[in-house]
Amino acid sequence: MEKKQSFHVAVVGATGAVGQQILNTLENRNFPISKLSLLSSKRSAGTTVVFKNENVTVQEATPESFEGVDIALFSAGGSVSKVLAPEAAARGAIVVDNTSAFRMETDVPLVVPEVNEQDLLAHKGIIANPNCSTIQMVVALEPIRQAYGLKKVIASTYQAVSGAGASAIEELHVQTKTVLEGQPVEPKMLPVKSGEKHYQIAFNAIPQIDVFTENGFTYEEMKMINETKKIMHMPELEVAATCVRLPVVTGHSESVYIEVEKEGVTAEEIRVLLSEAEGIIVQDNPAEQLYPMPFYAAGQNEVFVGRIRKDLNNDKGFHLWIVSDNLLKGAAWNSVQIAERLIKLGLV
Repeated sequence: MEKKQSFHVAVVGATGAVGQQILNTLENRNFPISKLSLLSSKRSAGTTVVFKNENVTVQEATPESFEGVDIALFSAGGSVSKVLAPEAAARGAIVVDNTSAFRMETDVPLVVPEVNEQDLLAHKGIIANPNCSTIQMVVALEPIRQAYGLKKVIASTYQAVSGAGASAIEELHVQTKTVLEGQPVEPKMLPVKSGEKHYQIAFNAIPQIDVFTENGFTYEEMKMINETKKIMHMPELEVAATCVRLPVVTGHSESVYIEVEKEGVTAEEIRVLLSEAEGIIVQDNPAEQLYPMPFYAAGQNEVFVGRIRKDLNNDKGFHLWIVSDNLLKGAAWNSVQIAERLIKLGLV
């Protein structure tokens, strides 16, 4: 059977922030598309989107929309994915889902290509894209794990409002203008849109992303903990996280403390290791005040790592500062990257 050279691709949630980034990424990568189906809710159907200088009309997503589709990239929310992703897979499409709907399902691969590409071989029609804050962290940690082992991870995140959607970006802009004009702020969105309390995000930091679980950690924090263990195939790995929302539009930052298993590792060895790793750009020169920042990472596909230093008390402990565009590597680029690897592996 002759190998396919181009593919029928569907993008579900095409009008959303991540959907738009997926389309930009498909175009920038010159992804081999024979036919493009843009799908959304009934409310957004009929919208026109420009792709490669051509107008494409967005259709309402229904089970029948996936007839003949090879790859379906989902970013329309977990409730949509739960209903339509199995329908797409049943019609022969390979689904790459950007929601949390299937991430912890035992028979669904949770994939970051730089870390566990081989898990794609076991897919059964649906592949999950991990949480944005998890993706950038495991990209930086996997080369270290392979070389020196990994025992413990403690992460504190500084996450952009775009992770909460376009309405959160708008709220930040409105609140900032309101505060600068000396007017009272009326928060309506963060930390959780459906929550009982909302707090000002402009000129503030909110130590809550998603709702709290019974153990005192938020769902966002538990996603990082559980997803890291699954992606790395290390259920015994000690992982903890504290996730904080900052008044930054795009780009998540993370302060990560790790403990390796090998003795005598130096910060310079880790610096060299990461500089040679796929998908990573090391920016680490304190003498020249060189370190990653979200403002400069926005629009880039890579994960940026800096502030690499050995812990002062534990010979096996190291600190890293990890930054990445949460809408690209944290969502759209990782999804398209998975699709590219599926083609490379001959799985589609």
